[in-house]
Amino acid sequence: MDFLDQILIYPLQQLPFFLITIVIAFTVHEFAHAYFANKFGDPTARLLGRMTLNPAVHFDLFGIILLLIAGFGWARPVPVNRDNFSRPRLMGVVVSAAGPLSNFLLGILGALIYAVLFATGVMESITNDQLLKAIYIFFNMFIPFNFFLFLFNLIPLPPLDGYRIVEDIAPRPIRGKLQQYEQWTVFLFLLIIFIPGLRGYTIEPLFAWASQMGSDFFRMFTGLFGYSGV
Repeated sequence: MDFLDQILIYPLQQLPFFLITIVIAFTVHEFAHAYFANKFGDPTARLLGRMTLNPAVHFDLFGIILLLIAGFGWARPVPVNRDNFSRPRLMGVVVSAAGPLSNFLLGILGALIYAVLFATGVMESITNDQLLKAIYIFFNMFIPFNFFLFLFNLIPLPPLDGYRIVEDIAPRPIRGKLQQYEQWTVFLFLLIIFIPGLRGYTIEPLFAWASQMGSDFFRMFTGLFGYSGV
């Protein structure tokens, strides 16, 4: 147990909540890509069984393990064939943006549910300390993590969705340059992720912004419900 606590980014007792969070966040993210690709005429993901909310088909074991021990991981990317779109660039932007936006909506939904639990007095009525602690841990993990995925995936570096969005909206000459240097920008992305000194200027500020977004939405919803106890 001590060994696991040393290598995991979260304490062992919080691991189940983190696993639930990433199962929901990654599954909905990949499903959103697949759903809109299919809606716009590309059945590739659907035919491969990827247009589903079944987490098992979206998860990459190595990506999840790395996420648990290094704070960075991935799900299996949904295959998209833009040649099947009637308007490849426009629809490509929507399909790429669908994943991050799904996490944004999950973050808002989480903040809303959490606010309702406070505004309706449910949190105050829970006498079981373990259950109360579990709710606190889950929502304070689920909300900022989804906002973080939203922000992180919009970074315009491959292999992230933000890069695909920029690639689709860029004029042809610029798009050609982007593709020419894509292999090198992947290395830049890896440096940002894995060098601790750079994470302090990239990943850590993003998570701070994500946490602030979660707090702001939570306060907004509790304010709308007339609750001022938090």
